[in-house]
Amino acid sequence: MDMSMQSYWKRNKTYMLILLAIWATVSYGFGILFVEQLNAFHLGGFPLGFWFAQQGSIYVFVLIILAYFLLMDRLDKKYDVHE
Repeated sequence: MDMSMQSYWKRNKTYMLILLAIWATVSYGFGILFVEQLNAFHLGGFPLGFWFAQQGSIYVFVLIILAYFLLMDRLDKKYDVHE
């Protein structure tokens, strides 16, 4: 594999690791570990910890998918591997 493709895959894996870390923090951290601290705040009449556990992690996951799509589209064009 040539050097440019190694750089491409390294950047791709970096994107995936960062986005997965965000997903794990929001789903596991905010929805389970920090729920008591977050419940001190309210969003739409519901405790924030409950909101993250029920809705917030889903919204963040959809945003992560969108971010990955946009990042990879830009990366594919940069390394000329787009369709």
